[in-house]
Amino acid sequence: MSPELIAILAVGVALAGVILAGRRDGAAGQRDLREEMRKEMHDLREEMRKEMRDLREEMHGRFAAVEDRLAAIDRGQAELRERLARLEGLLDGLREAVAGRRTEAAE
Repeated sequence: MSPELIAILAVGVALAGVILAGRRDGAAGQRDLREEMRKEMHDLREEMRKEMRDLREEMHGRFAAVEDRLAAIDRGQAELRERLARLEGLLDGLREAVAGRRTEAAE
């Protein structure tokens, strides 16, 4: 074999080795990238779940506060209704008393 042919074959074998190594490294890189992406997606999913849990707890707290306020308003309205009924009763009594004095004065 001529030295040129040997050199060409050596370069060809070296290039084939580089290509195969590149493919092997590329496949390993793809596996690493895939694994890294899976881990990242898992971490994001966990973070989203935590955020949703925190948000849900915050909303429950706010709803509880609104329910407490509504209950206080209901109690206040009931108290006002009682006071209004008492005042109406007093006004009715006062009207009767005034009407009774007017009839007594007219007689």
